[in-house]
Amino acid sequence: MVTINLTGQLQTLEGERDLACEIETPVSVRRLILKQGAQLRHLLPLLREKKILVTVNKKIASEDTLVRDGDVVRLIGHDGTSTSGLGPSLY
Repeated sequence: MVTINLTGQLQTLEGERDLACEIETPVSVRRLILKQGAQLRHLLPLLREKKILVTVNKKIASEDTLVRDGDVVRLIGHDGTSTSGLGPSLY
């Protein structure tokens, strides 16, 4: 099982921030998001525009990073305008 945590202003269409999903083989972060269907698909444009910071097991990652069973993926919304560059965005 892979855990997906959404932080900042990010959430599913139903308002959830934590998801769990089963994967049988390693998949990219982007594929993992696609696999979640409509509840996360709205995040894909933000991911492409680099408005979401991705971490896998607390290490900075990208949409192409492979995710394996047991991993924790965190998606952090940011707009790059705070002093740290990771301030939450209002989506």
